[in-house]
Amino acid sequence: MKPELLAPAGNLKKLKCAINFGADAVYAGGKSFSLRAFSDNFTDEELAEGIAYAHARGKSVYVAVNIFARNADLSAMEEYFRTLQEMHADAVLVSDLGALALCRRAAPRLAVHISTQANVTNAAAARAYSELGASRVVLARELSVAEIAAIHAACPALELEAFVHGAMCISYSGRCYLSDYLDGRPANRGACVQACRRAYRIQSRQADGWCDLEADGRGTYVMNSKDLNLSAHLPELAAAGVCSFKIEGRMKSEYYLATVVNAYRRLLDGGDPARLADELDCIDHRAYTLAYAFGENRDTVLADGSQEAGMCEFVAAVLSSENGYVCAEMRNRFYEGETLEVLSPGDAFGKAFRVTDMRDEAGAPCRDARLVQGHYTFACPYPLAAGDILRRRKNREATENGLQNR
Repeated sequence: MKPELLAPAGNLKKLKCAINFGADAVYAGGKSFSLRAFSDNFTDEELAEGIAYAHARGKSVYVAVNIFARNADLSAMEEYFRTLQEMHADAVLVSDLGALALCRRAAPRLAVHISTQANVTNAAAARAYSELGASRVVLARELSVAEIAAIHAACPALELEAFVHGAMCISYSGRCYLSDYLDGRPANRGACVQACRRAYRIQSRQADGWCDLEADGRGTYVMNSKDLNLSAHLPELAAAGVCSFKIEGRMKSEYYLATVVNAYRRLLDGGDPARLADELDCIDHRAYTLAYAFGENRDTVLADGSQEAGMCEFVAAVLSSENGYVCAEMRNRFYEGETLEVLSPGDAFGKAFRVTDMRDEAGAPCRDARLVQGHYTFACPYPLAAGDILRRRKNREATENGLQNR
């Protein structure tokens, strides 16, 4: 059976985007109890709509209730579990043993997945959670493929989920107190300020006083991790027993989400690995790492703190397409005569065309799409669908050559 592709959904629009671009399931958070408090997250009404939208398309929604709870949280959390059961959520993610017990009692029909925050790193822990009623564990990102295979061999009936792409946390399984210590915002309750991404000043005591130690002129980034990218190793993970490939990023953009989900969907469906590896360079990202998938790795820290700019820029979101014309909502300024490229779950993926016969919302001829979120209509030789994305290659010469070779 083909592994599940699991995508983040920071809000209702991103949920629909992830499903449109090929996710089998999404994970989301409500306004409380989730470890991404700075994401938009879902009201109960939005969550109910998202679950209905997913189910109508044969997809699943898992809801994160994965803070480390305090006594004051328990009553409201118990009621929330009941609400999620009534909404027919497909599962809830928890990291707290008390929350697991509370959910099993309050909402016995609601499947429980154990969050990566619980740092399941061995077969005994996986088996214990299974015996307590969990149907799946999200494995700690510190595990190797060999260790995952050993857990699967010991607990073959338990579903194993593993992260394959996205930001990494420098702290063990994300259990960090740095944000709380520096800013009074507890990461373990969803309020992480990502203090590990900041530049730090480190000094060494010398004979003539203190001396700054710097990685470069911008500072020292001793806790800034590279981004995970296991796209080239999905077969090994599947063979080790992973049934769900998880993408990180509930706070990432719609364009990021569409690009990454589309690439992994096509990889799982037998697409060209070389071409799809290049797709993952179309978005802004930190340098990639395999982390600990194949054992000890001391090259996971991003010493300069920088992100690499993606090769493409999100230009417009397609609203409709008919009779050789597309109507799109502008996201970054573009001009008539420019070459744009299609990001789509359909057959138009990767195809390029020149913008011609562009008109504004009033139907007047227009050469400059400069109105933020303005609607523009222009000729397009390919049938597109609402939700497709138009992007611009930053290497325009490569785009022009690609167009001439089609």
